[in-house]
Amino acid sequence: MLKFSSNALSRASSIALGSALFIAASAPALAQTSTDDVAEESDDDVIIVTAQKFEQKSTDVPITISAVSNQQMERLGVSDLDELSNYVPGLNIQEQSANNPGIVIRGITSDSGSSQQAARVTLYYNGVDISRSRGSYQAIYDVDRVEVIKGPQATLFGTASAVGAISIISARPEPGFSGKLTAGIGNFNQRLVSGHINVGNDVIAARVAGEWKKRDGYITNLSDRQDDLYAQDQLGLRGSLRFTPSDALTIDLIGTYDQQRNSGTPFISGNFPTSAGPANKFGPANLSGAPAGISAAVLGSDDLGLRREVYDANLTASYDFADGWNFTTVNGYRKFDSQEVFDADGSAAWYLEFTEDSQGWQVSHESRFSYQDDNVRASFGWNYFHEDNFQRIPFSSEEGTFLQCSANLIPSLGCIAADGSVAAAGATAILTGGLATVLPYSSEFTNLGVNDSYSVFGDVRWTVTPSLELTAGVRGLIEKRKSGYNAVAPASVITGGSLIPGQATTNGTLWSEDSFAAVLPRFNVLYRLSDDVNLYATVSKGRRSPTVNQNATSSSVIPEEIVWNYEGGIKGSSGIVSGSLGVYYQKYSSFQVSRVVSDPNDPSGQPVGSTVTESAGSASNLGVEAELQIRPTDWLTVFGNVGWIDGGIDDKPENGIYAGNRFRLQPEWQAAGGFTIDAPLGNGMRLFLTPSVTHRSRIFFETTNRPDISQGAVTLVNAKGGVSFADNRFELSAFVRNLTNKDYLLDAGNTGGAFGYPTFIPAEPRFYGIQASAKF
Repeated sequence: MLKFSSNALSRASSIALGSALFIAASAPALAQTSTDDVAEESDDDVIIVTAQKFEQKSTDVPITISAVSNQQMERLGVSDLDELSNYVPGLNIQEQSANNPGIVIRGITSDSGSSQQAARVTLYYNGVDISRSRGSYQAIYDVDRVEVIKGPQATLFGTASAVGAISIISARPEPGFSGKLTAGIGNFNQRLVSGHINVGNDVIAARVAGEWKKRDGYITNLSDRQDDLYAQDQLGLRGSLRFTPSDALTIDLIGTYDQQRNSGTPFISGNFPTSAGPANKFGPANLSGAPAGISAAVLGSDDLGLRREVYDANLTASYDFADGWNFTTVNGYRKFDSQEVFDADGSAAWYLEFTEDSQGWQVSHESRFSYQDDNVRASFGWNYFHEDNFQRIPFSSEEGTFLQCSANLIPSLGCIAADGSVAAAGATAILTGGLATVLPYSSEFTNLGVNDSYSVFGDVRWTVTPSLELTAGVRGLIEKRKSGYNAVAPASVITGGSLIPGQATTNGTLWSEDSFAAVLPRFNVLYRLSDDVNLYATVSKGRRSPTVNQNATSSSVIPEEIVWNYEGGIKGSSGIVSGSLGVYYQKYSSFQVSRVVSDPNDPSGQPVGSTVTESAGSASNLGVEAELQIRPTDWLTVFGNVGWIDGGIDDKPENGIYAGNRFRLQPEWQAAGGFTIDAPLGNGMRLFLTPSVTHRSRIFFETTNRPDISQGAVTLVNAKGGVSFADNRFELSAFVRNLTNKDYLLDAGNTGGAFGYPTFIPAEPRFYGIQASAKF
């Protein structure tokens, strides 16, 4: 597949040419618009971004960036990052739970929960890296904007941005007294309360914002002691203080608290029936977990589900200390504590019951000097980042049930009977000759990571002529990575060995560590065809840190993953038309893949059911992304975007079992489109409506590209609309997501797949509701 075929290159050329012709055809009209006209445009036409650490129009940034304002998210009815990703070409976010988000940029996924592994995609919150998977989920209430920057951005966002970055910028306090309150209800007993209040003057201002969302589970759980699955109960609170003692100095202090109390993840078996009938990935589940009391003692709770808390503090100061000069320091602290109890076998059996107990904290400091005049814009500085995390996985099972369901030791007995009852529950009595009927078993393993990163960076833009800008940047870094592993795996009464194949007791924590260094450059060119239409090209290098892999028997280093990114495009925004087109090619060496161990003799030395990282060799990515917005009248906006990718592991013998396979969670096609009506009705009233359609082609949930562990093409219809009164002070609206109630999968395979029983997680059904808002 990759070596790119002439057909793939032809399709990429056709997409690029069609989009370029459309934007170029608009260029003469765009060129007639003066810069004064641009200044008068609304925020929806031109979004000011800070991806390059300076305020710029998004169309003037010589990299591929999609910026979405808070107003745009409200119009679309977007309330979470996974919903937002449907409208950003090249971005997919799979939120299996708030504890386990998968962030995918241009088909490259970052979702490992292991404390030993580094992220590929940098998630930034108010200028600080929060990429550690189990601590990264961040609600997006009361934000100013979300910037999605694609391609390696090590110079700007650090080494974790190997394939891109997502930057969330919260709304800042401002002078005056204002606020907003929103309340809503919907199906599945949805409830929403959100809002903010702002108070202050030109010197000091404060803002408090929050959001509470709750709804019942949308997957029926037939268990008599567990709730329905995928219920949501989450709270977010943020306090912000801005101190501006002079025009030259601004200090921001922001504290954030996030909490989740969500019910269990619906791991539905593709093999085992329930009392409702044969196995049905979109039917009811029967997940009870381990027995009450035992579950609390071993797994930490009798209830399936997630308990997660995140604390975040940020201190940023910006000082204009001389003409053209600025000093900015960004300092952050983040702590997360998450415990997710899950039933991995997808059945009523006391078989594969786990908890993921993940905790960690991080501190970050960055200082940056910036200089800007008519011809030069430069920044340089340093960064220090420290994180200390662990991921503990307790396991609970009943010995006879485990052995019977895993190995079918008693062929006439089976695992789950046709009526959904647990036939394997009788195995212990048979295997012990009646000496025991129930043999509880538990074990656990923990991986740990203590990582430090020190870096210096610099970035210079030179305006050669009014039409030509050149940018070069580099980050040099040294990192120290220390990995630990411990396991407690008692002997089974029946077998005399560990119940989970390959799991062994370590008699304490085993540690290994190593240090690494890297130099990561970028080069950009921006050429202005006119005041409003720009061409750009970029070359950049990305890197995913090596993995210091420590297990029960050995340690090893998975080499760093290197990507070179080449892309170019065209951007324009003026009058009634704005758009962008980007074409990119990425080349990877030592591409890292994560897989779940399913063989007790696996060369990684890790036990069955654990996740390991390994190199799949070389990989390539060719893609095209285009965005377009047309505003023919003041009250109508038409928008659309499309992304196409042909990428995966190179089809070479040395790449082994992955050769020729697509990247996991990478659709070939992704598109979205719709329109917004925002029309005055008179007497201070207005009507607003935004219907939209999103489409995604087939994705594979594993790099092995098994057709049964995949999801075919999905097209969803969403809408939000309503009316406002009293010059926008009051608003009534209604929304619907997945209007056609499309059945599709969020994920498949999972831990159960390692034991021969893949499980399936259904995505959201039709959600609808109404909301009321008041501004003051």
